[in-house]
Amino acid sequence: MATIEVADIFRTAGPAYRVAHAGHLSLHQLRIMSAVEQCRTAALGGHVEACTDCGHWRIAYNSCRNRHCPKCQGAAARIWLAEREADLLPVGYFHVVFTLPAEVGAIAHQNKAIVYDLLFRAASETMQIIAADPKHLGARIGITAVLHTWGSALTHHPHIHMIVPGGGISLDGERWISARPAFLLPVRVLGALFRRLFLTRLVALYHAGRLGFFGNIAHLDERRAFLRHLSPVRKKRWVVYAKPPFAGPEAVLAYLARYTHRVAISNRRLLRFDEAGVTFRYKDYRRGGADRQQVMTLATDEFIRRFLLHALPKGFHRIRHYGLLASGTRKNNLERARHLLAVAPPPADDITSAPQPTLPPCPCCGGHMIIIEIVERRYQPRAPPAFASSPGRSAS
Repeated sequence: MATIEVADIFRTAGPAYRVAHAGHLSLHQLRIMSAVEQCRTAALGGHVEACTDCGHWRIAYNSCRNRHCPKCQGAAARIWLAEREADLLPVGYFHVVFTLPAEVGAIAHQNKAIVYDLLFRAASETMQIIAADPKHLGARIGITAVLHTWGSALTHHPHIHMIVPGGGISLDGERWISARPAFLLPVRVLGALFRRLFLTRLVALYHAGRLGFFGNIAHLDERRAFLRHLSPVRKKRWVVYAKPPFAGPEAVLAYLARYTHRVAISNRRLLRFDEAGVTFRYKDYRRGGADRQQVMTLATDEFIRRFLLHALPKGFHRIRHYGLLASGTRKNNLERARHLLAVAPPPADDITSAPQPTLPPCPCCGGHMIIIEIVERRYQPRAPPAFASSPGRSAS
Protein backbone atom coordinates (compact mmCIF):
# COMPACT_ATOMS: atom_id res chain seq x y z
CA MET A 1 0.00 0.00 0.00
CA ALA A 2 1.33 3.45 -0.93
CA THR A 3 2.53 5.65 1.89
CA ILE A 4 0.28 8.63 2.64
CA GLU A 5 1.70 11.92 3.88
CA VAL A 6 0.16 15.10 5.26
CA ALA A 7 1.86 16.80 2.29
CA ASP A 8 -0.23 14.70 -0.12
CA ILE A 9 -3.42 15.82 1.60
CA PHE A 10 -2.37 19.47 1.51
CA ARG A 11 -1.32 19.31 -2.15
CA THR A 12 -4.59 17.71 -3.19
CA ALA A 13 -7.10 19.48 -0.97
CA GLY A 14 -5.14 22.56 0.14
CA PRO A 15 -6.01 24.87 -2.81
CA ALA A 16 -9.77 24.32 -2.38
CA TYR A 17 -9.43 24.70 1.40
CA ARG A 18 -7.65 28.04 1.01
CA VAL A 19 -10.38 29.31 -1.33
CA ALA A 20 -13.20 28.10 0.94
CA HIS A 21 -11.63 29.71 4.01
CA ALA A 22 -10.21 32.85 2.40
CA GLY A 23 -10.01 35.63 4.96
CA HIS A 24 -10.16 33.17 7.88
CA LEU A 25 -6.65 31.74 7.60
CA SER A 26 -3.72 33.65 9.02
CA LEU A 27 -0.60 34.31 6.96
CA HIS A 28 1.24 32.02 9.39
CA GLN A 29 -1.16 29.14 8.69
CA LEU A 30 -0.89 29.69 4.94
CA ARG A 31 2.90 29.56 5.19
CA ILE A 32 2.75 26.30 7.14
CA MET A 33 0.54 24.74 4.45
CA SER A 34 2.86 25.94 1.71
CA ALA A 35 5.98 24.67 3.52
CA VAL A 36 4.49 21.20 4.06
CA GLU A 37 3.32 21.00 0.44
CA GLN A 38 6.73 21.98 -0.98
CA CYS A 39 8.90 19.98 1.43
CA ARG A 40 11.39 17.77 -0.43
CA THR A 41 10.18 18.80 -3.86
CA ALA A 42 11.85 20.66 -6.71
CA ALA A 43 10.22 23.86 -5.44
CA LEU A 44 12.85 24.04 -2.66
CA GLY A 45 15.82 22.90 -4.72
CA GLY A 46 18.24 20.18 -3.73
CA HIS A 47 21.19 18.25 -5.12
CA VAL A 48 22.20 15.21 -7.11
CA GLU A 49 24.19 12.50 -5.33
CA ALA A 50 26.35 9.85 -7.00
CA CYS A 51 28.03 6.74 -5.62
CA THR A 52 31.82 6.75 -5.89
CA ASP A 53 31.83 2.94 -6.22
CA CYS A 54 29.01 1.89 -8.57
CA GLY A 55 27.96 5.22 -10.07
CA HIS A 56 24.32 5.00 -8.94
CA TRP A 57 22.81 8.48 -8.69
CA ARG A 58 19.73 9.96 -7.08
CA ILE A 59 18.08 13.32 -6.54
CA ALA A 60 17.61 14.65 -3.01
CA TYR A 61 15.39 17.69 -2.57
CA ASN A 62 15.68 20.08 0.35
CA SER A 63 13.50 20.01 3.45
CA CYS A 64 11.27 22.93 4.36
CA ARG A 65 12.53 22.85 8.00
CA ASN A 66 9.17 24.08 9.22
CA ARG A 67 8.60 22.85 12.77
CA HIS A 68 5.04 21.81 11.93
CA CYS A 69 6.13 19.52 9.07
CA PRO A 70 5.98 15.78 9.89
CA LYS A 71 8.94 15.01 7.61
CA CYS A 72 11.38 17.57 9.03
CA GLN A 73 11.39 16.78 12.74
CA GLY A 74 13.59 13.66 12.78
CA ALA A 75 16.82 15.47 11.91
CA ALA A 76 15.97 18.38 14.25
CA ALA A 77 15.37 15.93 17.09
CA ARG A 78 18.72 14.17 16.52
CA ILE A 79 20.63 17.44 16.66
CA TRP A 80 18.79 18.59 19.78
CA LEU A 81 19.33 15.24 21.53
CA ALA A 82 23.07 15.31 20.84
CA GLU A 83 23.22 18.66 22.64
CA ARG A 84 21.16 17.37 25.61
CA GLU A 85 22.96 14.06 26.12
CA ALA A 86 25.83 15.69 28.01
CA ASP A 87 23.34 17.25 30.45
CA LEU A 88 22.08 13.92 31.82
CA LEU A 89 22.90 13.11 35.44
CA PRO A 90 23.27 9.55 36.84
CA VAL A 91 19.93 9.68 38.66
CA GLY A 92 16.38 8.53 37.95
CA TYR A 93 14.27 10.85 35.81
CA PHE A 94 10.54 11.45 36.19
CA HIS A 95 7.91 12.31 33.57
CA VAL A 96 5.36 14.86 34.81
CA VAL A 97 2.39 16.19 32.79
CA PHE A 98 0.38 19.39 33.47
CA THR A 99 -2.94 19.66 31.59
CA LEU A 100 -5.30 22.61 31.16
CA PRO A 101 -9.02 21.91 31.68
CA ALA A 102 -11.20 22.22 28.57
CA GLU A 103 -12.83 25.47 29.78
CA VAL A 104 -9.44 27.17 29.83
CA GLY A 105 -8.33 25.44 26.64
CA ALA A 106 -10.94 27.37 24.66
CA ILE A 107 -9.47 30.65 25.92
CA ALA A 108 -5.94 29.39 25.21
CA HIS A 109 -6.80 28.64 21.59
CA GLN A 110 -7.75 32.26 20.92
CA ASN A 111 -4.82 33.68 22.92
CA LYS A 112 -2.08 31.20 22.11
CA ALA A 113 1.12 33.14 22.77
CA ILE A 114 -0.07 34.63 26.07
CA VAL A 115 -1.84 31.61 27.56
CA TYR A 116 0.68 29.00 26.42
CA ASP A 117 3.42 31.13 27.97
CA LEU A 118 1.37 31.33 31.17
CA LEU A 119 0.99 27.54 31.11
CA PHE A 120 4.78 27.15 30.97
CA ARG A 121 5.37 29.64 33.78
CA ALA A 122 2.65 28.34 36.11
CA ALA A 123 3.69 24.69 35.66
CA SER A 124 7.42 25.32 36.08
CA GLU A 125 6.94 27.56 39.12
CA THR A 126 4.61 25.00 40.68
CA MET A 127 7.28 22.31 40.38
CA GLN A 128 10.04 24.53 41.72
CA ILE A 129 8.01 25.90 44.66
CA ILE A 130 6.83 22.48 45.86
CA ALA A 131 10.26 20.91 45.32
CA ALA A 132 11.93 23.67 47.37
CA ASP A 133 9.50 23.16 50.27
CA PRO A 134 11.34 21.29 53.08
CA LYS A 135 8.13 19.29 53.70
CA HIS A 136 8.61 17.70 50.30
CA LEU A 137 12.06 17.65 48.67
CA GLY A 138 13.73 20.82 49.95
CA ALA A 139 15.88 21.22 46.86
CA ARG A 140 16.38 23.17 43.64
CA ILE A 141 15.45 20.95 40.71
CA GLY A 142 15.97 21.01 36.96
CA ILE A 143 13.19 20.83 34.38
CA THR A 144 12.97 20.30 30.64
CA ALA A 145 9.43 21.19 29.53
CA VAL A 146 7.76 20.54 26.16
CA LEU A 147 4.42 21.97 25.03
CA HIS A 148 1.94 19.75 23.20
CA THR A 149 -1.38 21.27 22.11
CA TRP A 150 -3.13 18.19 20.69
CA GLY A 151 -4.96 15.10 21.72
CA SER A 152 -4.49 11.90 19.74
CA ALA A 153 -7.54 12.72 17.58
CA LEU A 154 -6.07 16.17 16.71
CA THR A 155 -8.41 17.98 19.11
CA HIS A 156 -7.13 21.02 21.00
CA HIS A 157 -5.69 19.72 24.27
CA PRO A 158 -2.85 21.91 25.60
CA HIS A 159 -0.53 20.25 28.10
CA ILE A 160 3.09 20.35 29.24
CA HIS A 161 5.36 17.30 29.35
CA MET A 162 8.26 17.61 31.78
CA ILE A 163 11.40 15.56 32.31
CA VAL A 164 12.70 16.11 35.85
CA PRO A 165 15.78 14.59 37.52
CA GLY A 166 14.90 12.60 40.64
CA GLY A 167 16.42 15.03 43.09
CA GLY A 168 18.12 18.40 43.29
CA ILE A 169 20.70 20.58 44.98
CA SER A 170 19.90 21.56 48.56
CA LEU A 171 18.88 25.17 49.11
CA ASP A 172 22.24 25.94 50.71
CA GLY A 173 24.04 24.36 47.74
CA GLU A 174 26.01 21.91 49.89
CA ARG A 175 24.48 18.52 49.07
CA TRP A 176 22.44 16.56 46.58
CA ILE A 177 19.01 15.53 47.84
CA SER A 178 17.60 12.44 46.13
CA ALA A 179 13.90 11.83 45.59
CA ARG A 180 12.38 8.60 46.76
CA PRO A 181 12.84 5.77 44.23
CA ALA A 182 9.32 5.87 42.78
CA PHE A 183 8.02 9.20 44.05
CA LEU A 184 8.98 12.76 43.21
CA LEU A 185 6.32 15.20 44.47
CA PRO A 186 2.63 14.79 45.52
CA VAL A 187 0.43 15.33 42.45
CA ARG A 188 -2.58 16.65 44.40
CA VAL A 189 -0.43 19.37 45.98
CA LEU A 190 1.04 20.18 42.56
CA GLY A 191 -2.44 20.35 41.01
CA ALA A 192 -3.81 22.71 43.66
CA LEU A 193 -0.91 25.17 43.39
CA PHE A 194 -0.89 24.97 39.59
CA ARG A 195 -4.61 25.84 39.51
CA ARG A 196 -4.14 28.81 41.86
CA LEU A 197 -1.11 30.24 40.07
CA PHE A 198 -2.62 29.83 36.62
CA LEU A 199 -6.08 31.24 37.38
CA THR A 200 -4.74 34.19 39.41
CA ARG A 201 -2.54 35.23 36.51
CA LEU A 202 -5.20 34.53 33.88
CA VAL A 203 -7.58 36.89 35.66
CA ALA A 204 -4.79 39.47 35.87
CA LEU A 205 -4.26 39.19 32.11
CA TYR A 206 -8.00 39.69 31.59
CA HIS A 207 -8.06 42.83 33.74
CA ALA A 208 -5.02 44.15 31.86
CA GLY A 209 -6.99 43.83 28.62
CA ARG A 210 -4.55 41.33 27.11
CA LEU A 211 -7.06 38.58 26.26
CA GLY A 212 -9.30 38.48 23.20
CA PHE A 213 -12.57 36.56 22.77
CA PHE A 214 -14.22 35.70 19.47
CA GLY A 215 -16.84 33.43 17.97
CA ASN A 216 -18.57 31.12 20.44
CA ILE A 217 -16.73 32.61 23.45
CA ALA A 218 -17.15 36.27 22.47
CA HIS A 219 -19.48 36.74 25.47
CA LEU A 220 -16.51 36.23 27.82
CA ASP A 221 -15.39 39.75 26.97
CA GLU A 222 -17.88 40.85 29.62
CA ARG A 223 -16.28 40.65 33.07
CA ARG A 224 -19.09 38.87 34.91
CA ALA A 225 -19.40 36.26 32.15
CA PHE A 226 -15.63 35.65 32.25
CA LEU A 227 -15.56 35.14 36.02
CA ARG A 228 -18.69 32.98 35.86
CA HIS A 229 -16.99 30.84 33.18
CA LEU A 230 -14.02 30.25 35.48
CA SER A 231 -16.08 29.59 38.60
CA PRO A 232 -16.50 25.80 38.12
CA VAL A 233 -12.86 25.47 37.08
CA ARG A 234 -11.79 26.82 40.48
CA LYS A 235 -13.51 23.88 42.19
CA LYS A 236 -12.35 21.23 39.73
CA ARG A 237 -9.28 19.12 40.35
CA TRP A 238 -6.59 20.06 37.82
CA VAL A 239 -4.83 17.02 36.42
CA VAL A 240 -1.13 16.63 37.12
CA TYR A 241 0.22 13.23 36.21
CA ALA A 242 3.56 11.79 37.33
CA LYS A 243 4.88 8.57 35.82
CA PRO A 244 7.41 6.27 37.49
CA PRO A 245 11.05 7.11 36.79
CA PHE A 246 12.75 6.05 33.58
CA ALA A 247 15.05 3.04 33.54
CA GLY A 248 18.34 4.83 32.91
CA PRO A 249 19.65 7.67 30.70
CA GLU A 250 19.02 5.75 27.47
CA ALA A 251 15.30 5.59 28.27
CA VAL A 252 15.27 9.34 28.95
CA LEU A 253 16.82 10.05 25.58
CA ALA A 254 14.40 7.66 23.85
CA TYR A 255 11.49 9.49 25.45
CA LEU A 256 12.87 12.89 24.48
CA ALA A 257 13.37 11.70 20.91
CA ARG A 258 9.66 10.83 20.74
CA TYR A 259 8.25 13.92 22.42
CA THR A 260 10.40 17.01 21.90
CA HIS A 261 9.93 17.44 18.15
CA ARG A 262 6.60 15.68 17.70
CA VAL A 263 3.95 17.37 15.53
CA ALA A 264 0.17 17.05 15.77
CA ILE A 265 0.12 13.87 13.65
CA SER A 266 2.89 11.82 12.08
CA ASN A 267 2.69 10.41 8.57
CA ARG A 268 2.88 6.84 9.86
CA ARG A 269 -0.52 7.24 11.58
CA LEU A 270 -2.25 7.98 8.27
CA LEU A 271 -4.06 5.01 6.74
CA ARG A 272 -6.17 6.28 3.82
CA PHE A 273 -6.96 9.45 1.91
CA ASP A 274 -9.91 9.21 -0.48
CA GLU A 275 -13.31 10.75 -1.24
CA ALA A 276 -14.51 9.74 2.25
CA GLY A 277 -11.82 11.83 3.89
CA VAL A 278 -8.66 11.09 5.87
CA THR A 279 -8.46 7.90 7.92
CA PHE A 280 -5.87 7.62 10.68
CA ARG A 281 -5.02 5.74 13.87
CA TYR A 282 -5.50 7.35 17.26
CA LYS A 283 -5.53 6.37 20.94
CA ASP A 284 -8.74 6.49 22.95
CA TYR A 285 -7.42 6.92 26.50
CA ARG A 286 -10.83 6.07 27.97
CA ARG A 287 -10.29 2.48 26.84
CA GLY A 288 -7.74 0.00 28.07
CA GLY A 289 -5.53 -2.65 26.51
CA ALA A 290 -5.82 -3.44 22.81
CA ASP A 291 -9.07 -1.42 22.54
CA ARG A 292 -7.12 1.80 23.11
CA GLN A 293 -5.93 1.79 19.49
CA GLN A 294 -8.79 3.09 17.34
CA VAL A 295 -9.32 4.27 13.76
CA MET A 296 -11.05 7.53 12.81
CA THR A 297 -12.09 9.08 9.49
CA LEU A 298 -12.46 12.85 9.21
CA ALA A 299 -13.72 14.86 6.28
CA THR A 300 -10.66 16.29 4.53
CA ASP A 301 -11.55 19.90 5.39
CA GLU A 302 -11.98 18.95 9.04
CA PHE A 303 -8.63 17.14 9.05
CA ILE A 304 -6.87 20.22 7.70
CA ARG A 305 -8.72 22.45 10.17
CA ARG A 306 -7.64 20.28 13.11
CA PHE A 307 -4.05 20.13 11.87
CA LEU A 308 -3.88 23.93 11.67
CA LEU A 309 -5.36 24.26 15.18
CA HIS A 310 -1.89 23.41 16.42
CA ALA A 311 0.07 26.06 14.56
CA LEU A 312 2.24 27.69 17.22
CA PRO A 313 2.75 31.47 17.20
CA LYS A 314 5.77 32.56 15.20
CA GLY A 315 8.90 32.54 17.34
CA PHE A 316 7.22 30.75 20.24
CA HIS A 317 9.59 28.39 22.11
CA ARG A 318 7.89 25.04 22.69
CA ILE A 319 10.88 23.51 24.53
CA ARG A 320 12.05 25.35 27.65
CA HIS A 321 14.42 24.68 30.54
CA TYR A 322 14.03 25.78 34.14
CA GLY A 323 15.76 25.65 37.50
CA LEU A 324 19.11 23.88 37.37
CA LEU A 325 18.77 23.50 33.60
CA ALA A 326 17.97 27.15 32.82
CA SER A 327 20.23 28.22 29.97
CA GLY A 328 22.19 30.96 31.74
CA THR A 329 23.28 28.79 34.68
CA ARG A 330 23.04 25.25 33.29
CA LYS A 331 26.79 24.63 32.97
CA ASN A 332 27.65 25.73 36.52
CA ASN A 333 24.65 23.94 38.03
CA LEU A 334 25.47 20.66 36.30
CA GLU A 335 29.10 20.87 37.39
CA ARG A 336 27.95 21.43 40.96
CA ALA A 337 25.47 18.56 40.78
CA ARG A 338 28.10 16.15 39.46
CA HIS A 339 30.48 17.23 42.23
CA LEU A 340 27.84 16.59 44.89
CA LEU A 341 26.98 13.24 43.32
CA ALA A 342 30.69 12.37 43.20
CA VAL A 343 30.62 11.52 39.51
CA ALA A 344 33.15 12.58 36.91
CA PRO A 345 32.10 15.08 34.27
CA PRO A 346 31.55 13.64 30.80
CA PRO A 347 34.78 13.42 28.77
CA ALA A 348 35.40 16.43 26.59
CA ASP A 349 35.13 14.19 23.51
CA ASP A 350 31.57 13.30 24.53
CA ILE A 351 30.46 16.93 24.55
CA THR A 352 30.25 17.18 20.81
CA SER A 353 28.78 19.81 18.61
CA ALA A 354 25.65 19.06 16.68
CA PRO A 355 26.21 16.06 14.39
CA GLN A 356 27.00 17.00 10.84
CA PRO A 357 24.55 15.64 8.30
CA THR A 358 25.88 12.71 6.28
CA LEU A 359 24.51 11.32 3.05
CA PRO A 360 22.76 7.94 3.30
CA PRO A 361 24.83 5.12 1.74
CA CYS A 362 24.25 3.94 -1.79
CA PRO A 363 21.11 1.76 -1.95
CA CYS A 364 22.74 -0.46 -4.60
CA CYS A 365 26.13 -1.29 -3.12
CA GLY A 366 26.29 0.54 0.23
CA GLY A 367 29.07 2.75 -1.12
CA HIS A 368 29.88 6.39 -0.36
CA MET A 369 27.65 9.02 -1.95
CA ILE A 370 28.93 12.46 -2.94
CA ILE A 371 27.14 15.58 -4.16
CA ILE A 372 27.83 16.19 -7.84
CA GLU A 373 25.30 18.90 -8.66
CA ILE A 374 23.29 21.56 -6.83
CA VAL A 375 19.70 21.95 -8.02
CA GLU A 376 18.36 25.49 -7.72
CA ARG A 377 14.87 26.13 -6.38
CA ARG A 378 12.09 25.26 -8.83
CA TYR A 379 14.50 23.75 -11.38
CA GLN A 380 14.80 20.13 -12.40
CA PRO A 381 18.26 18.53 -12.36
CA ARG A 382 20.16 17.74 -15.56
CA ALA A 383 20.68 14.22 -16.80
CA PRO A 384 23.30 12.24 -14.85
CA PRO A 385 26.95 13.12 -15.57
CA ALA A 386 28.82 10.96 -18.04
CA PHE A 387 30.82 9.09 -15.40
CA ALA A 388 27.65 7.99 -13.62
CA SER A 389 26.36 6.17 -16.71
CA SER A 390 29.65 4.85 -18.09
CA PRO A 391 29.94 1.15 -19.07
CA GLY A 392 29.76 -1.22 -16.15
CA ARG A 393 28.10 1.33 -13.89
CA SER A 394 24.45 1.45 -12.89
CA ALA A 395 22.55 4.67 -13.54
CA SER A 396 19.22 3.74 -12.00
